[in-house]
Amino acid sequence: MTPSIRLFVTAPLHVGAAIDATPSQAHYLAGVMRRAVGDAVTLFNGADGEWCSRIATLGRNSARLIAEHRLRPQLEEPDLWLAFAPLKRDATDLVVQKATELGAAALLPVLTGRGNTLRLNERRLAAIAAEAAEQCERLTVPRIDPPRPLADLLAAWPDARPLVVAVERAAAPPIRPADGPAALLIGPEGGFTPAELDALRRHPFVHTVTLGPRILRAETAAIVGLALLQARSGG
Repeated sequence: MTPSIRLFVTAPLHVGAAIDATPSQAHYLAGVMRRAVGDAVTLFNGADGEWCSRIATLGRNSARLIAEHRLRPQLEEPDLWLAFAPLKRDATDLVVQKATELGAAALLPVLTGRGNTLRLNERRLAAIAAEAAEQCERLTVPRIDPPRPLADLLAAWPDARPLVVAVERAAAPPIRPADGPAALLIGPEGGFTPAELDALRRHPFVHTVTLGPRILRAETAAIVGLALLQARSGG
């Protein structure tokens, strides 16, 4: 059986829409997956649902696809954000990939006192998120914000959205599933500084929680926290 292909596109999708693939998508179709003119490809753009399309033209670095019919309507997804201190490259890549698979609507890199890096390749992370969304069959790709200091994040935070902060070695209640829009904040490998913890606790929208008795790696904490926070909705 020929494996199906899903691609994320930014153009509107409707019957007869002509979609020009990016050079990397064209290379993937022709050089990696060995597709040909007339083959089916599934498209989604985060707004118009999921569409069956056909390859109309295909070259080494270009392709045009024609949308034929909608396979799935656009569905409401969990309104869950992940704020996280960037880690080393491979660990950050894993966080972005798995957060996308778990349905995070937005990814917010946060600069902290004990963080591992001050720079992120946002285009690369966006590509990782898009590939993860294609693979896991979700209908959206999470928004990825530019990195910003923790103080700036807190100053601009919407009061109506609870910010659940995972802390280590603290007398905090266990994390509970969210009833509505929410966000999870995971700190760096070295944990938050005492000053950062004090700043967090001064905000009424912050809720400190524990993820259990073990000390988890930051990337593991992000995955576990997201899964537990949306357990009621089923992701």
